[in-house]
Amino acid sequence: MTIVRAAFFAALSFLILPGFARAQDVTLRSHDGAVEISGNLLGFDGEFYRVDTIYGELTVDGSGVACEGPGCPDLEHYVARLVFSGAPTIGRVLMPALIEAFAIRGNYDVTREDLSPQELRFALNQGDGTLVGEFVFRLTNTDEGFADLLANEADIAMTLREARQDEITRAREAGLGNLMAPGQVRVLALDALIPVVAPSNPVQDISLRELAQVLSGDVTNWAALGGPDAPIDVHLWDAATGIGQASVDQVLRPEGRDVLERVQRHPDGATFAETVASDPFAIGLTTRSEQGNTWELALSGDCGFALSATRRAVKTEDYPLTAPLFIYLPARRLPKLGREFMTYLRDPSAQLVIRRAGFVDQTPEEIEINAQGDRFANAIAQAGTEVGLEELQRMVKVLGPLKRLTTTFRFEAGSVRLDAQSRSNAEQLARAMELGHYDARRLVFVGFSDGDGPAGTNRDIALRRAETVQRAVMRAAETANLERIGLELDAFGEAMPMACDDTAWGRQVNRRVEVWVR
Repeated sequence: MTIVRAAFFAALSFLILPGFARAQDVTLRSHDGAVEISGNLLGFDGEFYRVDTIYGELTVDGSGVACEGPGCPDLEHYVARLVFSGAPTIGRVLMPALIEAFAIRGNYDVTREDLSPQELRFALNQGDGTLVGEFVFRLTNTDEGFADLLANEADIAMTLREARQDEITRAREAGLGNLMAPGQVRVLALDALIPVVAPSNPVQDISLRELAQVLSGDVTNWAALGGPDAPIDVHLWDAATGIGQASVDQVLRPEGRDVLERVQRHPDGATFAETVASDPFAIGLTTRSEQGNTWELALSGDCGFALSATRRAVKTEDYPLTAPLFIYLPARRLPKLGREFMTYLRDPSAQLVIRRAGFVDQTPEEIEINAQGDRFANAIAQAGTEVGLEELQRMVKVLGPLKRLTTTFRFEAGSVRLDAQSRSNAEQLARAMELGHYDARRLVFVGFSDGDGPAGTNRDIALRRAETVQRAVMRAAETANLERIGLELDAFGEAMPMACDDTAWGRQVNRRVEVWVR
């Protein structure tokens, strides 16, 4: 009966491996012969069997049973196989670097095989040459990555955008769980969308509103942007790619605009960069990691702010057009080697690999107060009549002895829900607290707001946002000893804007919760 109870309990988890092309007959028998389970083998991860029986699908611990039948796997020479599908930006550059570092850490020998221009295979072998794992990458695009995941043709989807509502619904209907659950979606690394031109173009900055007007075709001549009297050639990534979709979502949709019909589309960043760099009248959106030889335009505003996608600005989300790199997993058990790889991705050494591969890592950094002179100067320059000298002095007095963490929290537009990068930040900060990194230190959650409305009201709203973030982090830090950490709250409302308040995106950037530490 123990085996039966274990089987039904384990059936709460899910397991389907793409390596099993079709189900095969098996019989699982307990070692004392008292329990027998027959059916079609749907999957095996080296530890658990998943069997389709007359009672439904059961997941059974392999240590308690013997397998009989033509479908039984080779237990002595089991090879863990994982299939990744989706964005080439992740699969072609970042993942190979992480796999090689993971192999070194685990004392595996790794070999790479290019099966085709769109498919890679990495084999992990033990020192004696025994094959223990295969990681296969299908380099398609974000849409195809989700499609393969939903069709059980991939274990992990690599995407450059969040899952759409229809994809979330279809995944739940297919028994793959909630793709928005913390265990099923992970921000692997950070990137940014940047407007770029040819190096010979004299224009150095552009506002987000002007960029939306260009991409929608309302502005068609460079003279309107302070450039030469010449037509503007607009370039974007292909509409099926995550970056192509994020370009529309983040720049055009907030302005209620549609993309220009005659825009030139490109299948990848390399093709995009080569074309734009050679055309003096071209402009487009690409990623920070695939800028190539193009020239980045700073994002400016009428109030004098100008933001570029520096590593620190992307990590703090002070730069507004962030582009996280996601991986999505179904609610089923991965092979042990796969679980070890997923755990490794959160390790500080993996974050270093991410940074060296040209992306922005998520390791929190502490920013000295003297490195934030521009922010405090802007606070003074942009202070309105409602933010007096007394409040600015209080802000300097409170924050002066502290250091700002790059861990910043922002909310989705028109929502109290943290955005994707901030949800990842909450998990990262909670994990650091659980590991004791902030024991005997002070963490101050500081709320800021936009300047729309009375200053006193904005300060109250900012404080409530800070409370919301603090509660979210505390809930995530389940094993942390919070008595050893000084957790505090404060808010300064509109006292330190990061962008102009004359646009929706500027107001959204200013609505944030920062974490300061001592």
